[in-house]
This record gives sequence, C-alpha cells and structure tokens, in this order.
Amino acid sequence: MLEGFRLPVVCGILLCALCFHRASEHRAGAKKPYKKPNFIVILADDIGWGDLDINQPEKGTNNTPNLNLMAQQGLRFLDFHSPASTCSPSRASILTGRYGLRNGVTHNFAVGSVGGLPLSEVTLPQLLQEAGYYSAMIGKWHLGHNGPYGPTQRGFDYYLGVPYSNDMGCTDVPGYNLPQCPPCDSSGSQNLRERGQPYFLYIALAHMHVPLAPQSFPPETSTGHPPPDRQVYAASLREMDDLVGAIKSASHASDTFIWFTGDNGPWEQKCQYAGSPGPFKGTWQTKRGGGSAKRTTWEGGHRVPTVAYWPGVIPANSTSSALLSGMDIFPTLLSLAEVIPPSDRRYDGIDASRVLLHGEQIGHKVLFHPNSGAAGRFGDLQAVRAGKYKAFYMTGAAEACGGDVGTQELHNPPLIFDLEHDEAEATPLKVDTREHQEGRGACWSLSQQHSGGRWGTPWKSRCLITWPTQIDRQHSHSHSDIRANLVLPINLCVVLIQGDLFFSLYFFFHPSIHFLLVIPFEVAGGPGAQLSSIRAEGGVHPGQVAISSQGQHR
Repeated sequence: MLEGFRLPVVCGILLCALCFHRASEHRAGAKKPYKKPNFIVILADDIGWGDLDINQPEKGTNNTPNLNLMAQQGLRFLDFHSPASTCSPSRASILTGRYGLRNGVTHNFAVGSVGGLPLSEVTLPQLLQEAGYYSAMIGKWHLGHNGPYGPTQRGFDYYLGVPYSNDMGCTDVPGYNLPQCPPCDSSGSQNLRERGQPYFLYIALAHMHVPLAPQSFPPETSTGHPPPDRQVYAASLREMDDLVGAIKSASHASDTFIWFTGDNGPWEQKCQYAGSPGPFKGTWQTKRGGGSAKRTTWEGGHRVPTVAYWPGVIPANSTSSALLSGMDIFPTLLSLAEVIPPSDRRYDGIDASRVLLHGEQIGHKVLFHPNSGAAGRFGDLQAVRAGKYKAFYMTGAAEACGGDVGTQELHNPPLIFDLEHDEAEATPLKVDTREHQEGRGACWSLSQQHSGGRWGTPWKSRCLITWPTQIDRQHSHSHSDIRANLVLPINLCVVLIQGDLFFSLYFFFHPSIHFLLVIPFEVAGGPGAQLSSIRAEGGVHPGQVAISSQGQHR
C-alpha cells in the first residue's frame, strides 16, 4: 500500500471528518435535533480476550488505558463471541447478521479471489443508508475487492482502507497499491459537514494482525539491539488503544454509540507477535498438540474483548454475562435506528438493545461455532454452546507456535465442558455423570429447537455425490482478462443448516479460487421427504456465485 497510509494519516482524516460532523450538528442543532443516534463500530483484528487490561487486572498491564476507561464509562461484555474464528466469515456475519452457511462466506477471500460477499446479501450499511444515514468505512474490508464486491458497492458512501489483510501481498511490495487510494482532499469532509444526517462509521483496524510496525517504537534500543519481541506487540496494542481514544474524543458522546469488538482470537502461530486469549487456553487441545486460538472453535478462537459506550444511555461501569455474538451488531443497530430488515431471509443475530440499555442478561439460548479451518469442512458445525455448557462434536487445532498441529477427532458422544467451572476447557465432563447428560441434553435440545428439530446434528454439510465432468468454458476477468479452457470436477453436496436443506454445487475452478453455487430447497419432514418448490431463502440465491479462497487463514 501507499507508504503514507499510516496511523497518523488515518487519525487525521477520521478526526477531521468527525469534527466537521460535530460542527454541522452544532449549526443544525437549534433547528432540528437528531432523532437517530450515530454509530461507530470498531473491529480489531486478531485480538485476544486477554489483551484488554481490564479483563485481567491481576496482570497489572497498562496497554489499553483508553479502552479501560471506555469500559468503566460503559458496558464490558464477558461472554461475547466472534461469529467465526477467521477474518472474512466473521466480517460477513457481522455485516449481515447471518451465519456463514447462510450468507455464503465460510472461509477467507484471497488476493486472487474474483468475487466476494454474495450480492444477494443485504448489509448493515445498506439498510442504514436507506434510512438516511451517511455510511463510511475506514480500514480492512476483506469481503471482495473487485467490481461490485467493494465496500462502496455494498452500502458505504465513503471508504479508505486496504482490501484484505495487511500481509496478503498488497503491502508486501512497496508501491503496489490495490485498489487505488488517491490522495484525500477536503471535499469529502465538506460534504459531510453540509449533510446534517446521522452517520454509521465502521472502522476495521489492521491492529493486531501481523506484520506489527508500531510507529512509536524505536527500531533499536539504546544498546543498539532490537527491542524484545513482546514489547513490539505491547507497543502495537498501545497504538491501537490510542486510536480508539482519538475516535472516542472526536465523537459527540451524547448521541453516538461506540461498539468495540474483535473479528477472532489471537493468531497463536505468530508466537511472540500474537495476543493473549486470557484464561481461555483450550488446554484439552493444547495437551494433544496444536494451537487453540484463531481458526479453532475453542474459546480462545472466538471469545473476544468487547465494550459498548454511550454516555447517558448505557449505564456506566457495568458488565454483561449474556451470551452474545458479533452477528448481534446487525439487528441491534437496526433496532436502535428503528429500521426493519428485509423479511425474505432468516437472521441469526439477536437484538441486544435491552442488554445494552436496561442491563438484561438474556442472550442467545444456543450459539453455533463453525469450523474456520482447524478441522473438517469449512463452515461445518464443530461446537454448540448452550448456557454454561459447550459441546464439541469435532475437535481440531490450528498451527501452534513452533509448527505443531493437532489431530482432527470426531466425538460421539460429544465432549462436554462446563465453562462456568472450566473456562480453560481442560477437562470434559465424564460421560456417565449426571452433569454430562444434563449438558448434552441442553446442547442437543436447544440446538434442535433452533434448527427446527427436523434432523439430527444441526448445521452439517456432506458431499453425497461426486462426478467428473468436462466443461469447455471461457472465463474473462475485467482486470486481468484471464481466459482458459477448464476441466471442472463438480461435487453435489447437501448442506443442512438450522431447519433448511440446501443442495450445493461446488465448482473447483482453480487451486486458489472456490466457486460456490447454492440452490436452496425447503424440506417438510426431513431429508427423506419430498422436495417442495425451490425457495430462495436468502444466502446465495440461485444463479449467484460466491467466490472465496481455499487454504487461506488470514
């Protein structure tokens, strides 16, 4: 990316935009006060639950003073989870309020991916934009960077950022810049000042994703040697926290709601450059080899630090133990903005406004944790959370620091952990105990209710038929004009997801590109029942293609 795309530039642009907006509010306030709140969603990358000082005060660190203060002045979530354990699926679910098997994004998009988040999906900024909001995004997109898949085509009026993770090529070669980022001028800020409308600002930080390059940290110490590696991570964490503090200071607190969270847990493979999952260590897995954070369904992979801040509206110095997910951002912000989402699809997020505003401790009765690359097929159910119990039907590890990778294992009966007494997930409940039966029953019955109770283990995809076929097809790409004759193996798969049966055609076009065409059907009575008429219930509609990478875990 451009050498100048650094934190001070982003801070300056952000502060100018917000200050101009505050000036416009002051000018227009005497005429007509805002009826709808402003929203700022800050999404950190690869951040650990233990990276937030206030989550582990016994450590005595002071790396996140601004976030600590924001938590003290607002609401800190103790049991908040990213929708997936890797970048693209998590971001897709946050912006659509739907699991990856519904919205078509189950693993990461690559530099060479042609498509992105399926165009049939309706995003949060689209709906807010239609309701009169000015929507802007700064930072990492990672939901498609070509043509109609870019952020300004998906509901954002303004965008400044990187198309995918900051280690995925565009920043590795100096001077290579995709997409083009022209120098910013004052016209955008001027237009924002004159609009006089509520705004939705989505800031997807590059922090704490590698490579880490904190500007405030000298490359060498006074002794002439490089600084200790852990200090580099801490310095990057402080830099991220400074940015959060700048955003908070620039916002108009009385009518602006700030929601800080993470896209997944720390990237353990990066050793000293990875964050801390806190007490959520996934000990059962790490004893058997491999990592238990990013890409996995162990708590360290998806339990993320989360803070909500809205002075005078959200009670100060409060905590919530409600079981919540990043998918809940979608329905919650829409509820606060009094926007009704389209009724032609199902949503998996819940409206958490009563948790925010009234201190209620009611969250999800059941939460599914899909495979994000550690074991099994992408998007498959690995674990189910119900209350204090968590059931693992499949376990697997991501690559740990040092290269160790654990073995994939299926579990029947499932492993059951009591997270209330075993947050490290060290010792599963013994199968012949009352506690195991209680936990298994809770996870099973609640997941059945959530999935419509039609089939056994909910949310599982299986390839039933595979046959090779030769298709002579020309594929042209507007940017690179690729043309080739292809031999495509076609897999016919059935995907079961929470009460819906989907027939899927997977086209393996190229080792780095994955074409997914999903044709949804509704089934009455289970998989053996007669298929009814074709119904496009959201997700990837018939005829649309979702394209994502294989083997990318950024």
